[in-house]
Amino acid sequence: MYFRLSRFLLPLVLTIVIQEFGGQFLNAGMARLPNATDTLAAYGLAWGLVLLIMAPIAQSAPMSLVLAANRRDFGKALRYVLAAAALLILLQIALAVTPTGRWIIDDLHSIGPALGDLVRTVLLWTLPIIPIRGLALLLTGQLIRVKRTAVISYATTASVAVGIGLVFALLPVGWIQARPILLPVVAAVGMAVTELGVLTLGFRRYVQLEEREGKGDGGLRYREIVGFVWPLALMTLVQEFSRPLINLFIARQSDGALALAVLAVVYSLGQWPFRWQNEMRTLPATFHDDDPGLFYTRRFIALCGLLSVSISLVLFWTPVRDFLLLTAIGVDPAFAAHAYAPLRLFVAFSPVVAFRAWLHGLAYWKRRTRVMAPSGPVRLVAILLALLLLPLAGLHGVTLGVAALLAGFTGETLTVWWGLRR
Repeated sequence: MYFRLSRFLLPLVLTIVIQEFGGQFLNAGMARLPNATDTLAAYGLAWGLVLLIMAPIAQSAPMSLVLAANRRDFGKALRYVLAAAALLILLQIALAVTPTGRWIIDDLHSIGPALGDLVRTVLLWTLPIIPIRGLALLLTGQLIRVKRTAVISYATTASVAVGIGLVFALLPVGWIQARPILLPVVAAVGMAVTELGVLTLGFRRYVQLEEREGKGDGGLRYREIVGFVWPLALMTLVQEFSRPLINLFIARQSDGALALAVLAVVYSLGQWPFRWQNEMRTLPATFHDDDPGLFYTRRFIALCGLLSVSISLVLFWTPVRDFLLLTAIGVDPAFAAHAYAPLRLFVAFSPVVAFRAWLHGLAYWKRRTRVMAPSGPVRLVAILLALLLLPLAGLHGVTLGVAALLAGFTGETLTVWWGLRR
């Protein structure tokens, strides 16, 4: 049973690892362009806002896995994703071009007009990513349902390869040297298109949707989709708001631009050891028939948590950390020094994320996603309290941001645990 679980999860793990590798390569490309600090800060701030905006469709994969088991239900799920994407595009445009958006980006974050213009450039150029990402997640859920997770890994590998190729090709180009912020934008769009293309090919080859309706009364209803998705969307929305909230506090401190740039690197690098554990949420819904009682699944998730802790210790508590920062990413020693302490904190994320993945998996399988809804606001409150109180203990800058994020993860996980026990 452990072999079957490993064979199912390994492609998803490779997908996350490859994504993180691509993110670091993108950071390395920006670090080698003129005005590297401003570019890293602007892209980190903008991408946090993009993820926040995409939160309502970020859970399309579990929705597709659990609810869209036949052709008619899949069609309704597809229309839901496209309609939600259209509304989110309008929201992102408003954030980029309206006075309210300028107040949120410039005034609220206390950044200069030049840096704010870079953020708005990213927001406008990344508009196509919203529907592309929504469709990719919809197809991902279907491929997980038929246990074809290898296709998901192929899609990510191809997208990262395209991103790396674009970084290599565009670094010496004149218009990229003149406007460095366009490098991550073009790479991100190219990667998203490539991923969707490979997932579409895999979906057409391996997924056979039945013609029969899911229920005698006409199949899946939109209110069922909304009922399943809204707690997940609320949770994801608040989760993605965590990073902009932390950015807001950090940006208003002294050397805010430098701190935002360090955070952009630390966020991406620090997630390497634990982010892949989120994919374990799909195990209970996929393997409950093969593992009655989920005994093996539960032990497998615990072992994965221990593995993640070990990876964190090797990467961030040994000289490997210097290799990653100074050689692989290419930042200077003074920049890297600001990242040492926050990176060491990431070892504490691994057990929390493993336990959260198990709880989320139970909620998906039992279709009790409503118990997850309060976890988002609790996470936000925990982060806010940490940002306000931890400076009294001497924490500041990037270390404060990571510690606040850990407090949010912990509060969120305990809330889901309490909800499921009820």
